Amino acid sequence: MRRRSVSRQGGHPISFAFTPIDDNPGIDMTKNYERPSDAAVLEAKHTSERPSILLLNAADDVLIALRPIAKGERLRDGIIAQDDIPAGHKIARRALAKGAEIRRYSSLIGAASADIAAGAHIHLHNLEMLDFARDYAFCSEVRPAPVAAEARTFDGIQRDDGRIATRNYIGVISSVNCSATVARMVADHFRGRLDDYPNVDGVVPLTHKRGCGLDAKVEGVEALRRCIAGYAAHPNFAKVVIIGLGCEVGDLTGVLGGASGDALVIQQSGGTAATVRAGIERVEAALEQANNVRRVPVPVSELKVALQCGGSDGYSGVSVNAALGVAVDLLVAQGGTAILSETTECYGAEHVLTRRAISREVGEKFVSRVKWWEEFAARNGMVINNNPSPGNKAGGLTTIIEKSLGSIAKGGTSNLMAVYGYAERVTERGLVFMDAPAFDPVGATAQVAGGATVMCFTTGRGSAFGCKPTPSLKLASNSELVRRMPDDMDVNCGTILDGEETVEAAGARIFEEILKTASGKRTCSERLDYGNEEFAPWDMGVML
Repeated sequence: MRRRSVSRQGGHPISFAFTPIDDNPGIDMTKNYERPSDAAVLEAKHTSERPSILLLNAADDVLIALRPIAKGERLRDGIIAQDDIPAGHKIARRALAKGAEIRRYSSLIGAASADIAAGAHIHLHNLEMLDFARDYAFCSEVRPAPVAAEARTFDGIQRDDGRIATRNYIGVISSVNCSATVARMVADHFRGRLDDYPNVDGVVPLTHKRGCGLDAKVEGVEALRRCIAGYAAHPNFAKVVIIGLGCEVGDLTGVLGGASGDALVIQQSGGTAATVRAGIERVEAALEQANNVRRVPVPVSELKVALQCGGSDGYSGVSVNAALGVAVDLLVAQGGTAILSETTECYGAEHVLTRRAISREVGEKFVSRVKWWEEFAARNGMVINNNPSPGNKAGGLTTIIEKSLGSIAKGGTSNLMAVYGYAERVTERGLVFMDAPAFDPVGATAQVAGGATVMCFTTGRGSAFGCKPTPSLKLASNSELVRRMPDDMDVNCGTILDGEETVEAAGARIFEEILKTASGKRTCSERLDYGNEEFAPWDMGVML
């Protein structure tokens, strides 16, 4: 890994420009402008021919292929493609000598590991990770809190204690893998048997592989307990039944707290069959009251939206993540909460958040979590920059810095108000950060445990995921993905790349979908019944 000292990385608005393949100088397809929040915005005008390449910033060393590019094709500024280049991948905009810094989003993403000709494919074979000194500039870009011109509402479910729900489930949670089968048997009993309870969304089994075989003092056990406690207290559950074996490390003592739930212990309840019967009785006793709910208008400030991504591609940071960032800014202006996560996918781009930290304490807490991950990786014989995943790389992402710059775009431009540990309860409003690995189910589990009542999940290559009891909206970075996986995608942001919509228009559309989902509209993953297998508490083993 090369090391450079960089005084300032990023911080400038990113300007975007679509360029058609014939490079006709008479066609002006660019309109660059800054949002009031100093974020990057892309607008593509309609054209009879879809653009083939994308230039993100005048300072960039790369172009992005919007479709597969064949070797020998003429691009722009006299550039000829030197290789066959897949869609979403990078093309050298100019000749680059070995060791030269390479920029995308007007920010460093790595260094050339070989001489690169103009028009050549830039990827793993000639771009390497670049270590650099960050200038965190804590709080330097904090702005006055935005206020929406019009207060919005959604149709939520108000619990007796005042909590606001977006769904109405009953949960059956195993405290340890040894009780997972019993928990599943209880929930499975109610499949197809809820017709008399139309306001109950379902009985959800939440099982996992954890709960024993670890020292009770290790953080992994505490993380599991926080996850179970967070789910037990989640507003989207009208009732929970927690089932344990009885001799596990992760016992049930104190887990329920003030949550509306029961605890059953197999070793104390007469064994498997008796515990299943008892669990079914507990659920049956709760169904009538759980069904007695109705939706009422509540302020958008009551929403907590989790931000996740998985199966990213070279377009994710340009289209869907940028559009979700616009939606987040709209949510925050309404007083709502957005939970950004995936610490290892912020690596190399921490300065984007530290500069927006509402206080130095918040910024330093975020940096401390990044440094923890560096140490965690080192003591387990790994390097933190082994991300992106194979799928990400196939989609055109080469270094973790490149991926991180695009990933952080999900958080919009709002101030960073707080930083939370894994699965801690989120109480602050606005944009917050939760420490978690980048593996989607593990990070999403923490966000739901923290209280997220809607999830926005961006993807470029396609992802199959759900996170009951929280509805998950799937947002696609490109139109080809929507055509390939139409039953899995809720929102197509490929319209941005197709020149049909601006980033801001797509973001406004996502915001409206969030409100519809919170009001009861079922998502694709809900219709496919995802979410029964994705409860994945982090055991703090070797995972990045």
